[in-house]
Amino acid sequence: MRQLGSWVARAGVGFVRACVVAAVSMLVPAVWAAAVALGIRWGAGNPWSWTAPFVLVCVGTLALSRPVCRVIRFLVARWTATVIPAGYRQGGPVTRMSTGYWWNGFGYERSRRDAVMDQKWRTWWGDPATWRDLRFTGIAPLTAGVVAAFPPAMVAAAVLALDLPVPAARLVGALGLVVAVASAPYAWRTVEPVAVRFLRPSPAMALADRVEELTARRADATVAQAAEIRRIERDLHDGAQARLVALGLSLATAEKLMETHPDQARALMRDARAGATASLTELRELIRGISPPVLNERGLVDAVRALALDVPLDVAVGAGTSLRLDPPIESAVYFGVAELLTNAVKHAHASRARVRLAGDETGLVVEVEDDGRGGADARAGGGLAGLRRRLAVFDGTLEITSPPGGPTHVRMTVPCASL
Repeated sequence: MRQLGSWVARAGVGFVRACVVAAVSMLVPAVWAAAVALGIRWGAGNPWSWTAPFVLVCVGTLALSRPVCRVIRFLVARWTATVIPAGYRQGGPVTRMSTGYWWNGFGYERSRRDAVMDQKWRTWWGDPATWRDLRFTGIAPLTAGVVAAFPPAMVAAAVLALDLPVPAARLVGALGLVVAVASAPYAWRTVEPVAVRFLRPSPAMALADRVEELTARRADATVAQAAEIRRIERDLHDGAQARLVALGLSLATAEKLMETHPDQARALMRDARAGATASLTELRELIRGISPPVLNERGLVDAVRALALDVPLDVAVGAGTSLRLDPPIESAVYFGVAELLTNAVKHAHASRARVRLAGDETGLVVEVEDDGRGGADARAGGGLAGLRRRLAVFDGTLEITSPPGGPTHVRMTVPCASL
């Protein structure tokens, strides 16, 4: 009885999915059919009987191709866990030049709105994924659409046959209903191989996207490195260098006063010693901000535990084993955890946080969770967006779950073969 109930449930779910696949796949052909019907209704004598249907077919196909393909990718990922990358090209930043014109990567426009619209259309027309989607909208109805439409078509035919008073028609209708129910769990499954075959980016497109991604990552790394060098120079100039200059002046003045005003000389030397101590402290803090000694000496786990002791939060750090990774990866993850804990204190006003570090077959997984007020978002120019770019240099990812009211859960993953 339980197996029968399970089979009935599978048949019901399969029938609904087959109807969804058939409806989505046949959406563009339905527009074509509507255009043809419109032309027939107007008649051959109407000058619009040919032009209007043609325009409707072109506009409808171009407008619906990408939404249809997005829905198909979503359904395949939801039902089969097979993720098909979209591979759509994204426009670059729109920049205002010194002349007042806006540059969008293709040309100059007088206003930002015109530049964005021009970039959008040029990117859309020049994107190979656009023509791949158009091809799929023509192939899907003849493959996955026809197969998925079989169960609902059989049900419709069975209902019509059962409504006839002829016994043979009713028998055929009953057989059609059985066939529809039996094929329902399998009819929708053809959408997966068809979508994978015709919606997946080609190797050339994937390679081009990878080159663009690596170029963007290199640019981000260069910008981040330049910003870090400027920060170090500014800290040295405004901190330790200024104190060392003052220390030198104090020592020179003390040397002149040593014979005539020894008390003032000793006071200046005491101030110089305090300044030297402060300079040493600032240099240690600067070195710690560049590369914490505990990270180099004891590894990532102990460095995160030492960091947790300095944060004004109740931080619990958990790690399965003592992880030793490549120094650049350890540094990126360490400063990522430091930024997340700082955000938990500064922005989320959290009272507790949890850090978990673990390694699996794919690489390093770091999870940071706090009980703050939530609402964290990797907006452009923000710290989380910068963290995502730094992790992307190592093919890492950053996933943020932070509903309003909290809690905030951040998951960092970095592929690493040394685990």
